Amino acid sequence: MNEISLIYHHSPLLTDLLQLELHPKFPTVPMYTLLTILLLPTLITCSSSTAGEAYPSPYTIYPCDDLDDVVNVSPIRKEVYDNGRIIDISHRFHPDMPSWLSSDGLGQFLRLPASMKNGSRSNVSEMKLVTHTGTHVDAPGHMIDEYFDAGFDVDTLDLHVLNGPALLVDVPRDNNITAEVMKSLNIPKGVMRVLFRTLNTDRRLMWQKQFDSSYVGFLKDGAQWLKDNTDIKLVGIDYLSVAAFVDSVATHRVFFKSREIILVEGLKLDDVAAGVYNVHCLPLRLLGAEGSPIRCILIK
Repeated sequence: MNEISLIYHHSPLLTDLLQLELHPKFPTVPMYTLLTILLLPTLITCSSSTAGEAYPSPYTIYPCDDLDDVVNVSPIRKEVYDNGRIIDISHRFHPDMPSWLSSDGLGQFLRLPASMKNGSRSNVSEMKLVTHTGTHVDAPGHMIDEYFDAGFDVDTLDLHVLNGPALLVDVPRDNNITAEVMKSLNIPKGVMRVLFRTLNTDRRLMWQKQFDSSYVGFLKDGAQWLKDNTDIKLVGIDYLSVAAFVDSVATHRVFFKSREIILVEGLKLDDVAAGVYNVHCLPLRLLGAEGSPIRCILIK
């Protein structure tokens, strides 16, 4: 198949133009001029926008889809699914959510380097944030540098521990979680996963923009008692840190030393009844990272 036959196979109109070009009665027109004439109506009709200088794009032809049936559609955001059987206990990421030690919240963490409105073929967002933001999980390397150097990152966390039957308990609201508080909870042996709901939920600290160092968390003796007297391997809590602010490093190190306990922080436990659920928490497989945002759900 020669060049003209190949073109005709794909575009009879283009072949007509070529035959016109080759006719002795007409002057010769360069091939690129013919292509431009042929494609110009498509470019004008189907291009939804012009590439902006900040978003250079080689794509200038877009499908002329009929979107009349979707322009007035609004998304529905949910906290529960399947008639209440599935409960989302992870917080939605937004600029005004609290961030560790920040008085002004998380701030803008998303940007749109590729935008269809500025000529790109698709919308592509870019995310930049600390791995211990919002609902997240800690790996042993977070507070023990030797474990960080050895590679105990979030990719090494046991998914069996992060998924399975869990007990949601209400902690006495008057103080941090000490050894005495842990004794008073009477958590049975054999319970592997416990989510601790504290005064943090009552005060709605995860809904406030400014970081609050007065949050409730474990003290070192409470962490040690849990480690020595229970079978708990997953510890979840309702603010940015499992450990109280005044005892943060020491308490984390107690939990992390054996590399058997996984800490899940920043849980959304509002309007959830205490009791037994199946919990499912999945961190990103971030090689070398000591923390990761997670999506965490409870299933009745």
